[in-house]
Amino acid sequence: MTHWRERPEGGSRFWLALIRWIILNVGRGFARCGMFPTTLYFFLVRGPERRASREWLRQVDAPRQGWLGVLVHIYTFAITIVDRVLLLAGREDELDVRAEGVEVLHRALDQGKGCMLLGSHLGSFEAIRVFNRRAPSQYRTLKVVMDRDQNSLMTQAMEELSPEIRQTVIDARQPGPAIVLEAGGVMEEGGMVAMLADRCRGSETSMDVEFLGRPARLPAAPLAIADMLDVPVTLVFGLYEGRGRYRLIFEPLPRPAARSDNRRERRRQLKQWIQAYADRLEYYARQYPYNWFNFYDFWLPDTAASDDVRER
Repeated sequence: MTHWRERPEGGSRFWLALIRWIILNVGRGFARCGMFPTTLYFFLVRGPERRASREWLRQVDAPRQGWLGVLVHIYTFAITIVDRVLLLAGREDELDVRAEGVEVLHRALDQGKGCMLLGSHLGSFEAIRVFNRRAPSQYRTLKVVMDRDQNSLMTQAMEELSPEIRQTVIDARQPGPAIVLEAGGVMEEGGMVAMLADRCRGSETSMDVEFLGRPARLPAAPLAIADMLDVPVTLVFGLYEGRGRYRLIFEPLPRPAARSDNRRERRRQLKQWIQAYADRLEYYARQYPYNWFNFYDFWLPDTAASDDVRER
């Protein structure tokens, strides 16, 4: 099975620049029309992603499946890319982003420890930037742990659109201790650190969970860092509902039990915490199946499931 990091990036610098220009100078409506042939192109040439989409829609029992469902799935992803340009350009007024559970995040930040935000590749994580810009000044410090070299063409295009975004990134390719130190420094000042917690990088420590009734592997680092730094964790989902509407949902992810000093017990608690994240991810994925943007085989072979931490 090909790892998701080994798949080539779609598109080219020229086409990304052209689409960005159309979005900003002609309008979202015209850009949406351009996403129909783009969707068809990717449907025809990206076989592994097409098959992964088909399997996902079958597994989640989506309303539309087969080739039509896959087209809807790819088109939904394409539209969120269009809207990402608007969000980074500060033109979020052209979209309808409605935040839910903001008081949950405020309560977490009011503890004075900072907060870990856990996102996923379900919907648009960029929608959080709307909240971040509109929030009172004491709630605006946000840094995102991300790999700038993954999808580098897209990253460069977005940074050209919003150069200040570089100052809000913690490089995920740093050694683990460096990430912890940088994230800890942000949260010690009462800020937020956001991480996407649904994809494992090749060699990082991970744990096996149950997701949609099958074994899957999720990274252990995000919640291990939150546990190490003893900070509250808030889930965030930016779910696309169609016609420019997004639900930006904040919800707490409390620890499953009081922290233990026993190493084995702490590992068991960490596994429970990661499973709780997987359960909430599953809950929203069932409601918004076409928002699932992990276009690869997400599950493990049944024989690979294990209760042990994976250190590959």
